Amino acid sequence: MTSAVVTDDSLTGALDRLVDRVHGAEFAVVLSPDGLALGGSRQVEAKLAEQISGVVAGLIALGLAATRTCDAGGLRQVVVQMSRAFLFIATIPNGTILTVRIAGDDVEVGDMAYEVALFVGQAERHLPITLGPASSATIGDTGAHQRHR
Repeated sequence: MTSAVVTDDSLTGALDRLVDRVHGAEFAVVLSPDGLALGGSRQVEAKLAEQISGVVAGLIALGLAATRTCDAGGLRQVVVQMSRAFLFIATIPNGTILTVRIAGDDVEVGDMAYEVALFVGQAERHLPITLGPASSATIGDTGAHQRHR
């Protein structure tokens, strides 16, 4: 179970800035390890957050299965390329999950990949949450927990 203390304004503002920085970015959502929406950019309503939560849960499960099969360490990111959009799903060291959608014919996927990596690296500023011990095992080892000991 996750106990969260998230400053909504801080997280929403950070997600809005992430979406604003990349041409074609449509929304960003942060989910807890158990799939609950912790926050979203200004474009995210409750129904969208619920739908994204379900999609991300399935994709994370597939990603975790791939990491076990390939014996390649913890899951860090899943990218889904569709004909008119990309969905970036990135694990954050504290166990939360960032999801960003970018769409359009002239989008710069590399710019979004960079911004997602930057957000993940700085996420602890916007996500002051405490997770139970099982949550880090759910997502995989990113190595971040070793730096904080």
